[in-house]
Amino acid sequence: MISLRPIAEADLPTFGELVNDPEALGEFQWFGWGDPDRFRRRWAEHGLLSDDQWVFAVTADGEFVGFVAATRKAARPTAPYWSIGVQLLPTARGRGIGTQAQRLLVDYLFAHTPVMRLEADTDTGNLAEQRALEKLGFTREGVHRAMVFRDGAWRDAVYYSLLRTDHRP
Repeated sequence: MISLRPIAEADLPTFGELVNDPEALGEFQWFGWGDPDRFRRRWAEHGLLSDDQWVFAVTADGEFVGFVAATRKAARPTAPYWSIGVQLLPTARGRGIGTQAQRLLVDYLFAHTPVMRLEADTDTGNLAEQRALEKLGFTREGVHRAMVFRDGAWRDAVYYSLLRTDHRP
């Protein structure tokens, strides 16, 4: 069974390894070394549940296997939306866990915030994430050219959105 919950202190060592290990992050998420303790400090400050970002543990049968995150953005001050993402341990990938975890996050955001729009983006080469978002009912909006610098080159990103009023499978 896949579920979401707040990040617990016991999750922090595995969480830290996941966000600081190029092999664990995988080819589409490694952008170079960063502050290895940034998430531990944020967890100590607000449990990774601030006004602008929510990070939840993804568990499979009670075991921590990764996390989902929602970051508050706004096209205008009166039009906030959430940008979502998922990161799983390598052993949890390719089994539908990420799709289900993002479905739970979408349900949570629409149930507990008045937001109209959710957004997600991924590298144009990340076909698995594109399929997952489409399974959730997200609409492909287009490609933003040269959005991120990774592995010595500028990379394009595919953007998706899901409105509260959209049909969801």
